[in-house]
Amino acid sequence: MTQPARFDRGHTDDLMTFLAASPTPYHAVATAAERLEKAGFKQVAETDAWDGTSGGKYVLRGGAIVAWYVPEGAAPHTPFRIVGAHTDSPNLRVKPLPDSGAHGWRQVAVEIYGGPLLNSWLDRDLGLAGRLTLRDGSTRLVDVDRPLLRVPQLAIHLDRSVTADGLKLDKQRHMQPVWGLGRDVRDGDLIAFLEEEAGIPAGEVTGWDLMTHSVEPPAYLGRDRELLAGPRMDNLLSVHAGTAALTAAASGPLTSIPVLAAFDHEENGSQSDTGADGPLLGTVLERSVFARGGTYEDRARAFAGTVCLSSDTGHAVHPNYAERHDPTHHPRVNGGPILKVNVNNRYATDGSGRAEFTAACEAADVPFQSFVSNNSMPCGTTIGPITAARHGIRTVDIGVAILSMHSVRELCGADDPFLLANALTAFLER
Repeated sequence: MTQPARFDRGHTDDLMTFLAASPTPYHAVATAAERLEKAGFKQVAETDAWDGTSGGKYVLRGGAIVAWYVPEGAAPHTPFRIVGAHTDSPNLRVKPLPDSGAHGWRQVAVEIYGGPLLNSWLDRDLGLAGRLTLRDGSTRLVDVDRPLLRVPQLAIHLDRSVTADGLKLDKQRHMQPVWGLGRDVRDGDLIAFLEEEAGIPAGEVTGWDLMTHSVEPPAYLGRDRELLAGPRMDNLLSVHAGTAALTAAASGPLTSIPVLAAFDHEENGSQSDTGADGPLLGTVLERSVFARGGTYEDRARAFAGTVCLSSDTGHAVHPNYAERHDPTHHPRVNGGPILKVNVNNRYATDGSGRAEFTAACEAADVPFQSFVSNNSMPCGTTIGPITAARHGIRTVDIGVAILSMHSVRELCGADDPFLLANALTAFLER
């Protein structure tokens, strides 16, 4: 692999573009698919028969994408090298009956998705985006990327206890955004508005998957612009790096089949037809083996030699809360990607996985760090253990260290996304 300069801000600039273009999982996979198409990948339909030809292919399903590149002459038992990630982020999602309001305010009824830092959503200018389903079963993406909604915080004069007791938010009563004025709440107003925004005839939308997002664009931060602030880094940072790594790996000689698997619904347990705990990845890999004339024995051999890097953001040491971290493991931003370890299998990494990741980082000349949770605090988890258990695939949990995880606006080092992409590329090329 030809090594570019280590700190390439061009990659981070491109990440900012990717984040801004991807306010929802549906937009994220569409953006990734567009980049794959430019690199010569072709979409294949799950309902079609697949052939065993070489080249780049991808499957889209809802907010998930699985893409892979079959080298010329690859045998049916050729193992896969997988970069796993997820496309969803905690946010506020529109309910089935969205039109609400009180006391002269028009509001949108929302449900809390995942585990967002609720206070970070207060007094933000919010847009609305997602997927609209029409009467004929087709879908259309919509993105109102301008100030449309706002969750107004209660003034301190009306809640003096906040200074002593801290902010306490009720998910049902306090998180419903306003989007206008009017005493008469009319059912269908929001969807009619979105039909007009998307250029869809009135009354054609019969289903929707809609969510809010901050319209503030990503930006460099700090005196020397060494930090990056932006939305949905957990985990579109990894989706972007994985897409870049797959397209880079596809241009060189390969002895394995590189794969990008970006799933939806990680933030609420991964149990869906587009989540890591569903059959999507296993089905795609098996069909690839069988399309190349393979047998069940070939499938078993391929899976036995397969390795997955589960890439998700992790926690950088926080300067104001250092006691919340393990005292001997303090990942720094711009210190390179992190290797996540938990002996209770909240992360899938073991000693052989560490060796695998070490080899990739050494090949890419990329430094890396280790992360473990403080023993006194519960450890989060990822798609890594799910992937390992469901498919019998050796899996390693890695990522980039950030601050403000699950905030509407997260913070990472401006160099780390590029370092991660280099390490992922070296892993896929091995």
